[in-house]
Amino acid sequence: MQQPRHRIRRYRRPLALAGATALVIATMASASSTLPAAGRATAGPVAAPRGTGLGPCRIPASMGVQMSEGMPTPPGYARSTGQIKALNLMIDFPDAQATEPAADRLAEFFPQTSDWFRTSSYGRLTYVPEAPLEDWLRMPLPFAEYGIERGSPYEPGYRKLVKDLVAITDAKVDFAAYDLVNVLVTPNAGPSALDTVLSVTFSGNDDAPFADGVPLANTSFVYSRQDDGSGSYSETGYRVLPHENGHVFGLPDLYTMEGGGSVGHWDIMSEDWGANNDLLAWHKWKLGWLDNSQIRCAAMPGTTEHVLEPLASEGGTKLAFVPLSAQSGYAVEVRTPAGNDEAVCRPGVLIYKVSSDVDTGQGPVSVADSTEDSGGCTRRPNVHAELSDAPFEPGETFTDRPQGIRISVLAKDADGHYRVRITRP
Repeated sequence: MQQPRHRIRRYRRPLALAGATALVIATMASASSTLPAAGRATAGPVAAPRGTGLGPCRIPASMGVQMSEGMPTPPGYARSTGQIKALNLMIDFPDAQATEPAADRLAEFFPQTSDWFRTSSYGRLTYVPEAPLEDWLRMPLPFAEYGIERGSPYEPGYRKLVKDLVAITDAKVDFAAYDLVNVLVTPNAGPSALDTVLSVTFSGNDDAPFADGVPLANTSFVYSRQDDGSGSYSETGYRVLPHENGHVFGLPDLYTMEGGGSVGHWDIMSEDWGANNDLLAWHKWKLGWLDNSQIRCAAMPGTTEHVLEPLASEGGTKLAFVPLSAQSGYAVEVRTPAGNDEAVCRPGVLIYKVSSDVDTGQGPVSVADSTEDSGGCTRRPNVHAELSDAPFEPGETFTDRPQGIRISVLAKDADGHYRVRITRP
């Protein structure tokens, strides 16, 4: 079964979903959901070596959960370290002919997307975009005849669309030479993204159409521009593609039915519009961008102290994790206005719960708000303001009384490193 996404992005209403309760999973996420069979590559490190003490903190992927936050990421997704090659195809339709050069559409996303991944991964992912066909590719049918709807799975409209796209390009493109595919649709095809977001990714999908002997199992489609007129699109509009490609690497959607309020702007898999933002440290570990040596596991009873360095800087300890069960735990990291996080308005220690047994789009990650009901510290367009001031500062403590967990921020030194005390029964 596919995992489509229904999303409407507007200020103060960043997410809207539709569908009956029985179809919640079928109407929520932007990535396909067939649990993948063995594929060519996996995302991120496979396992923590013995002796690292990280075993209890590497909560495993849960069976039957769509795009689980657990580790390791199942096979079938694209590699998330080293060099990956992305095929970019620009398409239009007889009833929605492009009004600008295809090169301009490509330039909306590159080199910005490559730069974003290089910064977020500390140079561990080299994203190489290629566009061997430089002009628009005209589909044989009008857009309306493909029946593309928001969150449509690979059946029936997308399967026909991809079949036609392959027929047009296969003589000139070797699909087997690429790790992922981006289909950049002319922005005037379909509804405005301010009303209905059609952009979608099919990832880890072993039932995808084939081309050159390989399944198009990790393919992102990007449609109308998410331009709300605030003037930010030229700088931030590309970010829909790193979000969609995040699914290609096995990351779930973090926005929720309740309106995207569980993570806010602390991860691009939650909010990929408005100001720039990074990935959570948990995701960076999951993708192999953080080494096991940069993780601290607070699994034993008692009190431990940890010095955490800002996530945006390279090297140093980045994440402390407090396992609660085999499927969940608290992650602790430091976020500052640097790197991809230029819009952070309250630097400090971000604390959030990770659950590997919660489906994509259902809230697998939940950020703890140190300043509940404050209204936030930013008024940047299209940023979930309430959680913008979520990080904890020195002298503040997060407490989970039922679990007996206390996470206290003790101090910040001159280099911006935070000393954190974790107490557990």
